[in-house]
Amino acid sequence: MDKVDRADTTDIAAQDTPLHEQALEEEAFSDIFPEILPITVRMPTPLTLPALPGQAKRRGKLDTTTSPPDAEEIAPNYHATVHDIPADDRPRERLQRQGADMLTTSDLLAIILRTGTHRDNVIELSTNLLAKYGGLSGLMAADFYDLCATYGLGPAKTAQLKASLELGKRLSMVPAEKRYQITSADDAARLIRMEMMYLDHEELHIMLLDTRNQVIECIKRYKGTVNSSVLRIAEVLRPAITRNSPRIIICHNHPSGDPTPSNEDIDVTRQLAEAAKLLDIELLDHLIIGNPRYLSLKERLGW
Repeated sequence: MDKVDRADTTDIAAQDTPLHEQALEEEAFSDIFPEILPITVRMPTPLTLPALPGQAKRRGKLDTTTSPPDAEEIAPNYHATVHDIPADDRPRERLQRQGADMLTTSDLLAIILRTGTHRDNVIELSTNLLAKYGGLSGLMAADFYDLCATYGLGPAKTAQLKASLELGKRLSMVPAEKRYQITSADDAARLIRMEMMYLDHEELHIMLLDTRNQVIECIKRYKGTVNSSVLRIAEVLRPAITRNSPRIIICHNHPSGDPTPSNEDIDVTRQLAEAAKLLDIELLDHLIIGNPRYLSLKERLGW
């Protein structure tokens, strides 16, 4: 029994010796190099560097070129807005600071339109419209649907534009209810000029006056070429008869802008004067509205 126990003990000691020696060696190594311990290696976090000159973030992508991008590189769904313009240069802010009279026509138009299109900001859009149609007069005369299709303007902006131009035209005219009194050809032209000078076709209007030369009503009678072959004298004078107007002034426009009377203009005027006289109606004048001038046929013909 004692032999067996000693043998077992010897075997166990033989097995334990290497482990014991290994433990002693590790302890001695730790005493000599205490600072060397197991460490956890971590990958460094990438640094975000500030943009260099010529670099800009557009649409979530970093432009690493050193020159401005070409127009083709800009995303096709980019919408130019007035916010791309410095705040001090925006039309609405300038109007607040300086007053409306200090703004250009394109600036005022930009305020009316409010926003641009997919291609142009609102100032570029206004400038392009004025250039294409030759100014406000061209915009006033332009067809609604033609404007809608121009530069992607659309019906909403076209309606805003047309309404604003119409308000401006009406502001320049004296309301009929004030019974505006005509004392000269200038008075009559001032009343009707803004309504007719921008038309792209001929129209004939008639002013009905009372015995004191106060305006009763202004009526449009014809649209198209004014000549004796299509003009019916009785139809022109009918409103004066039905409204008991003793005096009238005839007005028609020349879309060319030149108010010089044609032979047809002179013939029609004489026919109207003679027919009106038979009906006890006085034809005070016949105005030809041009742009920007007008002409009085009474002064020219001296009837």
